[in-house]
Amino acid sequence: MQTTHPKPILNTSLPAQFRQIRIELAREPGHPEGDAAVGYVIVAPLDANDRIDARLWREHREACRIARLRPDEDDALGHLVHRPGGGWAFHYDAGADVPDEVGVHLADERFVLGEYVTIKEASKTHTYRVVVVSHL
Repeated sequence: MQTTHPKPILNTSLPAQFRQIRIELAREPGHPEGDAAVGYVIVAPLDANDRIDARLWREHREACRIARLRPDEDDALGHLVHRPGGGWAFHYDAGADVPDEVGVHLADERFVLGEYVTIKEASKTHTYRVVVVSHL
C-alpha cells in the first residue's frame, strides 16, 4: 500500500496569523490528572480574538493540518475542515484508520493557554486543554 504524505508547509508563504496549537486531554474519568500523551497538534490561522479565522482557512486550506497523538499508535495526520453550517472537524488523510472527529463549538473556542476545547471522537466527547500556542 502506498502512503501519501502531505506537501510540506512553507512557513514563509503563510500569513503571520498562523499558529501551531497543542491540546492535551484534560481531567476526566479514567484520567484524573489528564493525559499529556493524548492530544492533537493543530496548525491553523487565528483571528484577533484567538479563534480560528475562517477567511484565512479558505485561502490556505492545505496548510491547516492536524496530528492526532495517541500513545502506542502512529500519529494520524489530516486536515482541519470547515463543515456545512459553520462547524469544524478533523479529517484524516488516506491510510489513517480514524474517522473524522468533530470540534464541539470549535468556531466559538478561543485558543489561548489554559482554555478548554471539546472534541467528539466516535460517539464520545472529550475535553482538551490548550497547552501551547506558538507562531510557526
